[in-house]
Amino acid sequence: MGNKRVMVPADEVDLTVVTYEPEVIQAPHLAGLLLKLFVKLVEAPLIGPLIVSYLKKQNKMFGMLHNSVIPETPMYKPEFPTQEPEPGVVGLEEDGKPEDRVEFALKCLPHYDAGICWTGDSTPSFRYWKIRDYAYAYRSGLANPSMVAERFITAMEEFSRKKLPTPLLISFDAEELRKQAAASTQRFKEGNPLSILDGIFMAIKDDIDCYPHPSKGATTWFHEVRPVRKDAVCVSRLRSCGVIFVGKANMHEMGLGTTGNNPNYGTPRNPHASDRYTGGSSSGPAAIVASGLCSAALGTDGGGSVRIPSSLCGVVGLKTTYGRTDTKGSLCDAGTVEIIGPIAANVEDLMLIYAAILGSSPSDRISLRSSLPCLPSLSSSESSNALGSLRLGKYTEWFNDVFSTDISQKCDNILNLLLEKHGCKTLEIAIPELLEMRMAHLVSIGSESLCKLKPDYEDGKDVKLTYDTRINLVLFQSFTASDYVAAQRLRRRLMYHHMEILKKVDVIVTPTTGMTAPVIPRNALKVGETDLQVTGNLMRFIIAPNLLGLPAISVPVGYDNQGLPIGLQLIGRPWAEASILRLAAAVEDLCPEPKKKPLSFYDMLKGN
Repeated sequence: MGNKRVMVPADEVDLTVVTYEPEVIQAPHLAGLLLKLFVKLVEAPLIGPLIVSYLKKQNKMFGMLHNSVIPETPMYKPEFPTQEPEPGVVGLEEDGKPEDRVEFALKCLPHYDAGICWTGDSTPSFRYWKIRDYAYAYRSGLANPSMVAERFITAMEEFSRKKLPTPLLISFDAEELRKQAAASTQRFKEGNPLSILDGIFMAIKDDIDCYPHPSKGATTWFHEVRPVRKDAVCVSRLRSCGVIFVGKANMHEMGLGTTGNNPNYGTPRNPHASDRYTGGSSSGPAAIVASGLCSAALGTDGGGSVRIPSSLCGVVGLKTTYGRTDTKGSLCDAGTVEIIGPIAANVEDLMLIYAAILGSSPSDRISLRSSLPCLPSLSSSESSNALGSLRLGKYTEWFNDVFSTDISQKCDNILNLLLEKHGCKTLEIAIPELLEMRMAHLVSIGSESLCKLKPDYEDGKDVKLTYDTRINLVLFQSFTASDYVAAQRLRRRLMYHHMEILKKVDVIVTPTTGMTAPVIPRNALKVGETDLQVTGNLMRFIIAPNLLGLPAISVPVGYDNQGLPIGLQLIGRPWAEASILRLAAAVEDLCPEPKKKPLSFYDMLKGN
C-alpha cells in the first residue's frame, strides 16, 4: 500500500490504547533582515514552492492529508447533536432587547456590597473595578462618565509619550469619546441610564465594525476596500445598553498570529512586563482590559485569539459556541472557526457583556440546533449543587506538555481545590488524533483567510502586508482542494471523538497556553518575526473549540516564577456556556494567589 494510511472509522478507535504524541515543529525562527530575505525566497516562482514543500514534509503535513484515507464524510462547519439542558441555569430571551438580557444577567450575580469596594478597608490586595462598581459610582455621584473619559484621554496621551511605545488603539477620537460620555452623563443626571452597562468603557478589536471608526484589521489598507457604514451586530447591541466605545484596539495583522506583533502600528506590550508580548491576535483588547483602562473589550477568536491574550495578560476571555453570537459586520463573518467573544477583568463582568451580545444570526438558527442561551444563577443553592456534580476531564500527558511546570502545577492546584471545596471530580480522558486536529484547523482557517484576502492580495496589496502575514498566505496557497476536503473529513471524525468524551465528562480542562508571555525580540519590532515554536506553545490547547465550535473560557489561576499570568481553560459541551461560566466563577473565587497589580495600570474610577 506504499505510504498510504487508511484510518479506521472514528467509532472503531479504541481510546484505551491512545498514546500522546507531542507536536514537533521544524521551522526557523526569523526576524529582521533574515525574515525579509526568507519572504523574498518563499514568494519566488521556482524556489518558493520547493521551500514550502520541504517544510510541509518536515512537519508531516503530507502524511496527515495527502496520504490518508479518511472514511468520514466532510463536515464543512460545526454540526452538533442535540444537547441535554444544563442544570441550575436560567434561560435568556435570544430575540429580546439586549438591555433586558443584561438586566436579567444582573440578577444572576451574587449580592453586591458597595461599601466593601469604596471604603478600601477590607480589600487590601489589588482588585479590578467591576462594572457594578462603576454603576454604583455613577448613580451615587461619586464619578460620572465624562470624568472617566477625561482620565482615559489623559492616559492615551501618556501612552504616546512613553519611551517604549505601547499602541493599544489603532483608531481613537477624543472628541467622539467625549460626546458619548457626555450623553451617558446626562442620562445619569436625568435618572434614566439605559442599563447597568451605561457609561461602561469598552474597546473593540480592529476587525469588528464600530462606526465611525474604520476597520483595518491592523493593516494599512483594508479599510480602503471595505468601508464601515454601520456598527457590527454585537456592537449595536452593546450601544443600545449605553456602552461607551473608546476606539479600535490593536491586533496582529488580519488575526494571523498569536503574539500580537504588529510593525504597522506598533506592538502592544504586556501590562505585567513591558518586554513581553500580550498574545494575539486580540492583543490590544486584552492589554487594555488588563491595564484597567476599560472594563471589557470585544475580540475575535479563530485560533485562540481571545483566550491566548486573556491568559497571557491575566484576564478572562470567552470563546462562545459557534453560532451563539452574530458575526455580521466583522471580518470573521461567514467563517466556520471564528467567533466574536468578550474579554473582561472578571467572570461577573464577562457574563454581563455576554448577555448583551448573544443571539444567533437568522441563518445559523436554521442550520444549527441551538439550545436556549442560559446563564448560571451564581447565588442560588441549585447552582452550587450543579457545580458540585461537574465531572472534569483531564488528559494528563497533554495537560503536562508545557514550557514551564509552573503552568501545569498552578492549574492542577485549582483542580484539587475544586474537588476539596465543591466536590468536582477530575477524570482521566484520552483525546485521539491531536496532531490531525491541528492540521485540520490550519487548513480550515488558512483556506478561509486566503479566500477573504485573495481578491485584494492578487490586486497588488500583498506587498503592503507584514512579512509574517505574507509567509502565512504563501503556506495557505499551497493547500489544495483535496487538502481542504480531507480537513473537513477530519473535523467530523474529531467531532465524534469529542462528543463521546463529553458524554463521560462535563468539561475538558487544560492550561490555556503551553507557555506564559514570551519575550519580544528587539529585531522583531520593526519588521515582525515568525517563530512557530512559540506559536505551537501558545496554541497547544486551544484548537478544538475553534475547529469543532465548542465553547471555552480562559480564567486566571496565578503566576509563574517570573510573575507572569497563567490561565486555565475550560472547554464545554455545545451551547453550554452557562456551565463553563459557573465553573470559571468558582475557579476565580478559589484562586489562592492574590491578584497582582499590573506594572502598567490606570485607575479610571478614582484617578489615582
